[in-house]
Amino acid sequence: MTELAGFDEFYAAHYSGLTVQLYLYFGDRQEAHDIAQEAFCRAYARWGAVSAYEDPVGWVRRVAWNLALSRWRRTRSALNFLRRHARLEPPAEGPSPERVAVTAALANLPERQRRAVVLRYIGDFTVPEIAEREGVAEGTVKSWLHRARAALAAELDDEPEGDQR
Repeated sequence: MTELAGFDEFYAAHYSGLTVQLYLYFGDRQEAHDIAQEAFCRAYARWGAVSAYEDPVGWVRRVAWNLALSRWRRTRSALNFLRRHARLEPPAEGPSPERVAVTAALANLPERQRRAVVLRYIGDFTVPEIAEREGVAEGTVKSWLHRARAALAAELDDEPEGDQR
């Protein structure tokens, strides 16, 4: 029990100072806290030996600096790798205004009409396939599609197109 109490006091006395040093090195408070925690966890795991050292704080500080250096090297290596292997892709363009308008108009349709339109014109389902999938008569699907096209045409200021299939 005294060993644990000794570690608690050690931790309370030195954690803040080490964290400040690491923060000034990294410039990132969260990284400083993470590394300080890791260093103290390693000290705790070996507390029987570390507490007997002439300078246990120096040992924890050295572990923390080694951890910080390792993280910095890993980050630098990863960034160098990304720079060397960066793909030169052109920036992706956003959706066209027409696509945005159609998506918004579809969102205003009743759910069954919207599903029928998507299945028919995006999913390339036939009317009989939609009817079977939805468990309704083909005439019902045709009605949904007709109403949906009329609503979309009104909202998009277009003439409704007949179902060509």
